[in-house]
Amino acid sequence: MAGEHSPEGTVPSPRRGPSVDLDPTGIVSGKVPDRQHRQFLNYAFYRLDPVFRRLPADERRAAGTEFIELVRKWESSEDLILRTYSLVGLRADVDFMLWRIAYDPLCFQSMEAAIRRSRLGAYLSQVYSLLSLQRRSPYVNKMKGAGEGVELEAGQGKYLFVYPFTKTRSWYRLSPHARQGMMDEHIAASAPFKGVRLNTSYSYGIDDQDFMVAFDSDYPQEFVDLVGRLRYTEASLYTQRDTPMFTCAKAPIDAILAQLANMD
Repeated sequence: MAGEHSPEGTVPSPRRGPSVDLDPTGIVSGKVPDRQHRQFLNYAFYRLDPVFRRLPADERRAAGTEFIELVRKWESSEDLILRTYSLVGLRADVDFMLWRIAYDPLCFQSMEAAIRRSRLGAYLSQVYSLLSLQRRSPYVNKMKGAGEGVELEAGQGKYLFVYPFTKTRSWYRLSPHARQGMMDEHIAASAPFKGVRLNTSYSYGIDDQDFMVAFDSDYPQEFVDLVGRLRYTEASLYTQRDTPMFTCAKAPIDAILAQLANMD
């Protein structure tokens, strides 16, 4: 029959479709716990007390210099990947964000303890701290090398759009094939937006949300159009929560402090 064979007369190899986990609960296969070496991610959002801006200039400068040195020390650490972002003028309840990635989540504790011991730390409130774990997406074709989670070169765009995301419980009651079909539509709808790079990580049991979603891009307008298109997909019916949403502008820590308290 036509279409059964290639022009050369050989039977083509079967197409490899997306890799679907047909036993997500592990009951049938008896899966063992996964303890492999994977990255944890922490999105820590801070607000500076306005009282700090009324301190004498020399006190502000000394505190700022100490804090810049602290952040740069952690940026050079072999145990932690650190990216800094400003939200000044972009959101009212937070001023800046530290995106931290490490194989040991206790690194986040160590850095946070150092921040709280610093002079500037006395004037900082950590408004949000969102924790997640990198793992491969069950909905992306593994043959294409996609869905691996965060890359070591994370944070290359001018902007990072971040939000916690939770699915409804009814989503998890759907069959694997039903979920895969909806995610195929979701992925296809996203495909034209080449200027937006996605990092999805997982928070089951370690924070309030199911996932942390971070979109890295130079183009906010493209991200707005992407999210608008995804609202029309069937999978969006199963969204329980996708707020708060944060628009973060990449900036070095000294530039962020200059925005906040005139510490040039």
